[in-house]
Amino acid sequence: MEISTKFTHADLLLMPDDGRRREIVDGDLLVTPSPTLGHQEISLRIFVAFLKYLEAHPIGKVFCAPLDVILSPFDVLEPDLLFVLNEHRSILQDWVRGAPDLVIEILSPGTAAIDCGPKLTAYARYGVPDGEQETLTSALLPGFALTVSAVFQS
Repeated sequence: MEISTKFTHADLLLMPDDGRRREIVDGDLLVTPSPTLGHQEISLRIFVAFLKYLEAHPIGKVFCAPLDVILSPFDVLEPDLLFVLNEHRSILQDWVRGAPDLVIEILSPGTAAIDCGPKLTAYARYGVPDGEQETLTSALLPGFALTVSAVFQS
């Protein structure tokens, strides 16, 4: 007899705080190392661009990791950045409980397979739009444009 273990958010809360990122997709535990310095610099640049935009257009809130996004009892992700429109702010509770309007994953060699595989599939399953563009834009953010190359300049 095969026994299947499905992890939940409650299980995540019991795990040690050892610097690793733990996420759950369809009950499967995904463990990756903490982000590198370069990854964090890129995340910060995107976050700052969002903050500047939201100062002039207060249409929602942006958050950066670490922050659990609980899509279901068996799907708990931690996107690098996430955005929630004001009209969906009810999902902003102790954690994010529901699908954000926008998620951003910064691909790193150690996480690209997970970010572009099971995490992308889970985001799509719960209705989070995806996109790969040279310029980050969204119909949710009229007038917002951030070129990918600008994010990587030092």
